[in-house]
Amino acid sequence: MLGPLAGVGLVLFVWVYFSPSFTDVGYRPEQPVPFSHKLHAGEMGLDCRYCHNTVERAAHAAIPPAATCMNCHSQVKTDSPKLAPVRRSYNTGEPVPWVRVHQLPDFAYFAHSPHVAAGVGCASCHGRIDTMTVVAMDQPLSMGWCLDCHRNPEPHLRPLDQVTNMSWGDSETEDTMIDALRKLAGTSAPAETNGEQQTYNYREDPERTRLPEPPVACSGCHR
Repeated sequence: MLGPLAGVGLVLFVWVYFSPSFTDVGYRPEQPVPFSHKLHAGEMGLDCRYCHNTVERAAHAAIPPAATCMNCHSQVKTDSPKLAPVRRSYNTGEPVPWVRVHQLPDFAYFAHSPHVAAGVGCASCHGRIDTMTVVAMDQPLSMGWCLDCHRNPEPHLRPLDQVTNMSWGDSETEDTMIDALRKLAGTSAPAETNGEQQTYNYREDPERTRLPEPPVACSGCHR
């Protein structure tokens, strides 16, 4: 009797503790160039699409070529040893060997463009990239996790022009920004959001020409 129970227990142990929730979340590989999203996307406010410029029209979010980096770094920190691989890539055409952080299995089809078009914010899958000095895996990207969203997408949808706004819906960040603007304007009145999370009804958004209908059948992702 103990043998079958032990076998079931072993299967459950592997099923749970070797699932993506435990093996992938928090994955933070060292990159050949210490690029800080906290600095570029957070403090400097660069839009995600400046570097990942195919995300609205292609399946993959492009990794920017060295030429994109050199748009700024031909003038800024031109002699930084940390940027030597970028300069070398720019001069030789050899790509920077970035280490991929978010990786789906080959048998699962995923495209960025329909998710962006539906109004799924970057932060829903990638987390608050704008606060990460080193990018880490924020969500498990498992089949169950994807299906939870496909079956109930509303919590992850936002206005179409806010997809790349990392702080959208973050009441604490919004209050801080409003307070800062009011101080600049010479008034000390507190923010009015009262800590309530920003809400959005995608069914009433006039900017939407069609409502998202994410697939829940196997063939939607396993093609």
